[in-house]
Amino acid sequence: MEYEERIASSFYDSFYKKKWNGSSSLVRQLSIDQAYHVQDLVTKKRIASGEKALGFKVGCTSAAIRKQFGLTEPIHGKLFCPHITENQAIFDFSNYMNCAIEPEMVLKIGKDLQGINLTNIELIEAIAYVSPGIEIHEFNFWIMPPTIQELICSGGIHTGLIIGSQKTAPHDLSFNEEEFRVYKNKELVVSDPAREIMGGPLNSLKWLVNSLTERGMHLEKGSFVIPGSPVELINIEQNSEVTIEIDKVGSLSTYFKKN
Repeated sequence: MEYEERIASSFYDSFYKKKWNGSSSLVRQLSIDQAYHVQDLVTKKRIASGEKALGFKVGCTSAAIRKQFGLTEPIHGKLFCPHITENQAIFDFSNYMNCAIEPEMVLKIGKDLQGINLTNIELIEAIAYVSPGIEIHEFNFWIMPPTIQELICSGGIHTGLIIGSQKTAPHDLSFNEEEFRVYKNKELVVSDPAREIMGGPLNSLKWLVNSLTERGMHLEKGSFVIPGSPVELINIEQNSEVTIEIDKVGSLSTYFKKN
């Protein structure tokens, strides 16, 4: 529909121009299916501009984040190259409106996945390896109070992903007990176990595969998936060193400074 194209153009522009020129009332009126259609339209625009979709993120997976956003259910969005980097040590803080991060298990998918309520064994067999990651957000909602429609259209206010070099075999993980820790300037800020992610990251992955299957899609071999964080978004100030640690998975550090 024409108005969905207009909304998609507004979200596409907002990602790059850091301002909102769309209709808040039209966004609020979208159904969940329509919001995902808008997300698909934004994806097409980004691919046409030279980017490449490399996987999915699942958002609002923990009680802490749902409370933070005032939302009640998870969402999924796309991951894009060139906004996925490996071991990047420094980011320009001035590139973000309201920078925030989450610690993530980064799942590399080793085979196509499709179906409803796949077993944990099937999911684990489909994961090639797990790496530590830092998801970067612009913690900004154009429409207040925040709506799930905006969160879906924007791809989960996702801005980028840093992936660490460690690669852990999925069979070595419980996907339940691993503790996630976030440090700012070497001080522990927050810590929570993997089970806070919808009862465990495998449940998040299962939810994603269910959702894609219901839309006639599948999770492709070679995709990256970040299944969500057990902790709330952590706001980042300029000149901040950020380190995340995940038991049995590894650690990753980066620095946000203002150029």
